[in-house]
Amino acid sequence: MPPTSPITVHHLNNSRSQRILWLLEELGLPYEVVRYQRDPQTMLAPPELKKIHPLGKSPVVTVDGLTLAESGAIIETLVERYGDGRLAPPAGSAEAVRYRYWLHYAEGSAMPPLLLKLVFGRIKKADMPFFAKPIADGIADKATASFIQPQIDQHLAFMEGELQQRDWFAGPEFTAADVQMSFPLEAAQSRAGLTAQTHPRLADWLARIHARPAYQRAIERGGEYSLLK
Repeated sequence: MPPTSPITVHHLNNSRSQRILWLLEELGLPYEVVRYQRDPQTMLAPPELKKIHPLGKSPVVTVDGLTLAESGAIIETLVERYGDGRLAPPAGSAEAVRYRYWLHYAEGSAMPPLLLKLVFGRIKKADMPFFAKPIADGIADKATASFIQPQIDQHLAFMEGELQQRDWFAGPEFTAADVQMSFPLEAAQSRAGLTAQTHPRLADWLARIHARPAYQRAIERGGEYSLLK
């Protein structure tokens, strides 16, 4: 049964909320988009989002009187309530176990080193006194080379190996786990060395999700989408 009224997506530009628009397009559910723009200097979300949820983060959706936050929780709730058997494997199957794993892995394991790479990269670009810059650059370079990039490489190798065994993350069929995994892999393509030469299966997976009509419709609804570097 569809929701009683259109779902509202509080959509921050260039953010995780883009994949919620994509999910809704895959499910064919009615939704409205309320747009928010990052601060051009800090790249943080505007304070207006705190009126919707105390943490002031995106994505946040409102549906049938509920306010939902956290990408994985939003995806699970929408698929369970309105999926009618779509985009999730049958309960109790091996695919269902993998499905749940990838829903949690995307933010719990894949994103932290990618976020660290973004933060340390921004440190190198930050304005600071000339005498401090060599020190800051040295710390950022050391942290990236000795810890952050090796962690990213380990995760990319793991994911590459998984997609050598099956077409999609949960199994032979596309599921909402693939929607959830889109953000870390797009981030890795943007800032962490994921290419068709280094990770052909991951690059092929990205090409296939980007070719999906629902993904393209979500980009049209959400507006220009590019991840921060």
